[in-house]
Amino acid sequence: MGFRVLIIDDEPTLRESLEIALRGSGYEVLSARTGEEGVVLFTQKNPDLILLDHWLPGISGDQVLRKIKEAEPEVPVIVMTAQGSVDLAVQSMKMGAFDFLVKPFELDQLEALIEKALERSRLKKELEWLRSQYQEKFRSGGIIGASPKMREVVRLAEKLAPSSETTVLIEGETGTGKELLAEYIHSLSPRSSFPFVPLNCGAFPQELLESELFGYEKGAFTGASEKGKMGKIESAQKGTLFLDEVGELPPPSQVKVLRVLEEKEYFKLGSVEKKKADVRFVAATNKDLEEEVKKGKFRDDLFFRLNVVRIRIPPLRERKEDILALFPFFMARFNEQFQKGFLRLSPEAERRIQAYSWPGNVRELRNAVERIVLLEKGDTIQEKHLAFLGVEEEKRSQLPPRPVIPIQGIILDEVMKEYIVEALRMKKGNQLQAAKLLGITRSALLYRMKKFGIE
Repeated sequence: MGFRVLIIDDEPTLRESLEIALRGSGYEVLSARTGEEGVVLFTQKNPDLILLDHWLPGISGDQVLRKIKEAEPEVPVIVMTAQGSVDLAVQSMKMGAFDFLVKPFELDQLEALIEKALERSRLKKELEWLRSQYQEKFRSGGIIGASPKMREVVRLAEKLAPSSETTVLIEGETGTGKELLAEYIHSLSPRSSFPFVPLNCGAFPQELLESELFGYEKGAFTGASEKGKMGKIESAQKGTLFLDEVGELPPPSQVKVLRVLEEKEYFKLGSVEKKKADVRFVAATNKDLEEEVKKGKFRDDLFFRLNVVRIRIPPLRERKEDILALFPFFMARFNEQFQKGFLRLSPEAERRIQAYSWPGNVRELRNAVERIVLLEKGDTIQEKHLAFLGVEEEKRSQLPPRPVIPIQGIILDEVMKEYIVEALRMKKGNQLQAAKLLGITRSALLYRMKKFGIE
């Protein structure tokens, strides 16, 4: 079923013509001859859009519009008015009408206006749905914390969330849930109706990072899009910008971020026009930024500006109580996703997960539960289902040791020459096989043999 349109008009010919045309365009159509009938149908049928004649017998179009807007402010109303009543139609728009049409009008003109109104209505409904889902994410347990340490983290987050300008620095190992905590802070803040925009500062080289952060005008640099680009700051207007792995910001970018924090304004790349930055900043790092400042790798003024309130999320190995709270939470989620029926852990499995160090923290635990629920059967997670835990750590421990560079240094060409000679010896002079052993092409090998004078 398509969108539902309610026509309220006392002219039978126009009303019937609109009914036929709109049904032909795929709309479900309701119609009323008077304002009173229109209000009843609106209340009973909940239409997506209303076409309202300004002049009606009984209660007027203005009165109908007022009743509709009092009951449902977001439903779009297009007012239809006779020639010479434009001033009245403008007054209707001030009362909340979406737009108006002067009779007689072309059908194409009406359909274009209906499409525009319904698209705006659809986007508003979609936004409301996304907001409700976003809030539900946290009401249903987006932050799981049974341990005293995690309860203290959540308590502090809830305490500072209402301060919509306060910058927050979240510290914690990879996988502890820094972004989730940042989202939680945003969801409780006065900015929650506006976007939460994440940016991983370690995912881009400097030039791309700044174009992602600030955006750029068309032709700002070679390869720039002809349409320009909206940056993350602009996308997050009135909302929250989450700078993940902020310790990876290169020094030139640190200066620019500091300017935005202090002056609440910035320049898009290739522009001379200042733009306002009405954004709350939440940053996260798995590094010790104080140590980075001492080493000269991170600006002290930026650190002090970010570190207005600092929250440290402890790793799972420091809050064992949370493991047994998180495991069933993820188990229920993946049961639903994969149509499985796991209900519990065996006592041996409980001991196993509590004894494990979880170096990947909550992310690793979540992935472990997903793997078990997807691949295994039954209603109880057994110890044998957890046999894969720690395998990757064991593999890493078996890797060959790192090369050691002597204090006096090395001559890189001589090292390369030695490896090439050794590869040729191992493959008995077969250049193709030696090249594969070295991870290069045969032509690259021949070039280096000639360069180093290898026969």
